[in-house]
Amino acid sequence: MPMDWVWGLIGGLLIGTGGAVYLLGNGRIMGASGIIGGLVDGSGLSTKWERLVFLLGVAVLPILLMPFYRTVDTHITDNYLVLAAAGLLVGVGTRIANGCTSGHGVCGMSRLSVRGFVATLCYIGAGGFGVIIFRHLLGVI
Repeated sequence: MPMDWVWGLIGGLLIGTGGAVYLLGNGRIMGASGIIGGLVDGSGLSTKWERLVFLLGVAVLPILLMPFYRTVDTHITDNYLVLAAAGLLVGVGTRIANGCTSGHGVCGMSRLSVRGFVATLCYIGAGGFGVIIFRHLLGVI
């Protein structure tokens, strides 16, 4: 099995475990866009500290794991305009879908949520369509 697949499997297991711990710990779904959005729009101020601790863990854990990394080729573009546009599109998409990949894809589908399955099918389809357009037709990524 290629090591990229092994690292992907390990990452998926960690995300799934994190979602389970978050749900069991406080009874809420671990949707990263909702966690961040609640801080930005003020709707999550009552749970501000748990949101900040979650985001701190997301930011700090990769730094702590850096001694174990080898060089990683992400195949990401060097075009910062494309990266900024992609980030904005992801943000808009998560607001339209009322959730993100961790909320709908990991946590929603594992709870057999119809909404989670529909949202996941939509964003996977949109991602595939985006690759066809932006990589194969326009050549920008």
